[in-house]
Amino acid sequence: MKNTAQPFARPLYVMLKPAGAACNLDCKYCYYSEKEKLRSGHTVMTNELLEHFTREYIAAQTMRQVLFTWHGGEPLLRPLSFYQRAMELQQKYANGRDIDNCIQTNGTLLTDEWCRFFKENGWLVGISIDGTEKMHNAFRHYKTTETASFSGVMKGIELLKKHEVEWNAMSTINRFNVDYPLEFYHFFKEIGCRYLQFTPIVERTCSHTDGRTLAHIGDPAGLPLTPYSVQPENWGTFLNTLFDDWIQHDIGETFIQLFEATLAAWVGVPPGICSLAPTCGHAAVMEANGDVYSCDHFVFPEYHLGNIRQNSLVEMLYGKTQTDFGRRKQSRLPKQCRSCRFLFTCYGECPKNRFLYTQDGEYGLNYLCEGYHRFFSHSAPYMEKMKQMILAGESLGNMKII
Repeated sequence: MKNTAQPFARPLYVMLKPAGAACNLDCKYCYYSEKEKLRSGHTVMTNELLEHFTREYIAAQTMRQVLFTWHGGEPLLRPLSFYQRAMELQQKYANGRDIDNCIQTNGTLLTDEWCRFFKENGWLVGISIDGTEKMHNAFRHYKTTETASFSGVMKGIELLKKHEVEWNAMSTINRFNVDYPLEFYHFFKEIGCRYLQFTPIVERTCSHTDGRTLAHIGDPAGLPLTPYSVQPENWGTFLNTLFDDWIQHDIGETFIQLFEATLAAWVGVPPGICSLAPTCGHAAVMEANGDVYSCDHFVFPEYHLGNIRQNSLVEMLYGKTQTDFGRRKQSRLPKQCRSCRFLFTCYGECPKNRFLYTQDGEYGLNYLCEGYHRFFSHSAPYMEKMKQMILAGESLGNMKII
């Protein structure tokens, strides 16, 4: 096979799924739970595979900084000893590089022992929580008992605070909490969260012969949305309302990923969110059995790049298949997007959400376009002001509201 790898095209980044799609929660909107139906081989990552990946992942890096990202399912279903071994292997193969770790968890399995480990080793912990108790419990229940999980998550957060572990929050914005932006935002400020990320739920249903029930970008237009998905206009209202509160009270104090990424686009630097980048394919996923896929939202057979036991990470991530996958985000933009004055802020957003027709009948418009356009229009004067302040070397904390 001809080697099409381009090892210096971009940093190599892989999200790890050490427990696969397994989870102790059964969140009603979860797009990953059905991936268990597609797995073959090991359901959890072995120590042998962990060492194989660690050695190759570090060796393939072109930068001094290396980031390991542990995700799920629920990654804390693997024992603490697994991650202690991961730290040993990282040191063994570091070869002078600076290595960081971050982990995304639902927080319900956290203990003092886990938190001491995270603190001692400088791990960043992301907590999945959807807002207030009512918002969170609407869809996030324990798998075995079907009881609500909010109290368990909050106990986990209190343990992180107790041990002074660095943490941030990751929320989904769904059909329920999208209608309460200020209540949602003020909750996170009340619990001391200074770093907040949120992702809108957009999923379509489609039956496949392999048992899948959710659609991907290759499935036809016109498929029904899940009942948890947000409406575009509600998404725009949510962003604008939250932004107005943030811009008046919390610049420099609370960091909201989408707002920071939008400002980055205005300043002309990479946004920090793959969905808003010009191309995608920068962040692959490795399942517990070594299978590598193009993206966390494209863990389908159609986007399987290979297995690390047979294919190198460089070959898979910089090869033609993944390169073409990444470029399609740009090459398949409809004319309506290419002529939009806010193209530089979103580049059509995530390809998985681009399943509408434009006014001219061209396929590929993002389902959330209306909401994003409302937000980018509303925030534009503030973004321009902040841009000028940054370029002038001024602190955004001194910003006067327009």
